[in-house]
Amino acid sequence: MINTVHVGIGPIGQKMVKYAVERGCFNIVGAVDSDPDKAGKELGELCGIEPLGITVSSNLNDAIKGKSAEVAIVTTVSSIVSFESQVVELAKAKLHIVSTCEELFFPWNTQPEVSRRIDEICRENGVVCLGTGVNPGYLMDFLPTVLTGVCRDVKKVEVWRVQDASVRRIPFQQKIGAGLTLEEFEVKKKDGTLRHVGLPESVDFIADRLGWKLDRNVETLEPVIAEEDINTGYKPISKGMACGVQQVGRGFVGDREVIALNFRAAVGEPESYDQVRIDGEPAIQSRIAGGVNGDIATCAITLNAVRSVLEASPGLKTMGDIPPVAFFTGRAI
Repeated sequence: MINTVHVGIGPIGQKMVKYAVERGCFNIVGAVDSDPDKAGKELGELCGIEPLGITVSSNLNDAIKGKSAEVAIVTTVSSIVSFESQVVELAKAKLHIVSTCEELFFPWNTQPEVSRRIDEICRENGVVCLGTGVNPGYLMDFLPTVLTGVCRDVKKVEVWRVQDASVRRIPFQQKIGAGLTLEEFEVKKKDGTLRHVGLPESVDFIADRLGWKLDRNVETLEPVIAEEDINTGYKPISKGMACGVQQVGRGFVGDREVIALNFRAAVGEPESYDQVRIDGEPAIQSRIAGGVNGDIATCAITLNAVRSVLEASPGLKTMGDIPPVAFFTGRAI
């Protein structure tokens, strides 16, 4: 059994707890959430499952006092700058860290100084820090690099993640701007609160793994506009309003585009799929019809990465640095 403490008990954090309990190989010894509506609650009841005998604490010290926690599973923020102080606290408590913080996935180019500090504090305390998830963390970055493993040459990597956001949780629909007027969409776009986080990090990860030195890493973001009234999301969307977001991350060597990551998530999207196309020798195309459920997959890969993190050397790691991640369980099948 792996002793874990869960930090952040929001929608994804709650699902993570449920999945961990189901596995039979995780022993949850503590939980942390600073939200006064969650702190003091019984963890299992808060997550909609049987009581676990754990009270959600408002701080880490109370959550792990007198307990032998090994790994912190963190579902709190998307920004690595905001996350740094949490890393310091967790590392000093000698806890390995597996986090869904999107910018933590491959921050060496986008936030080099913060990355260096996180790496140092983790090495000093003998712990591993990993950022992962379904995207970034797997579908649009790690998986494409694995698919190039049988190529003798690669000229370009293209990825598409297209999702009908109707089936996703409300915070996700809000994050992609579903139900906003185009004016409201532009305001949130400019202040940075409306976007899928992690495309530049995914572009950098692919380039690093393939040994490419990029001259440019650019990102564009535009609304997906409803062509008719839509009533399948968390709120009605009128024709002409934003129903989602279209983002593209591109990596260039000179003037040549060598990486193109296409992310499109919208309420009412007619077809969901995940697709990778490698322009190489041999050329490779892989398509997952129906797409991968983001919430389920993010929780699954975060838990699956715990075993690999425990086998890795200390420091700030990426999915390319740790032993291969796979499903594991403590229950009979």
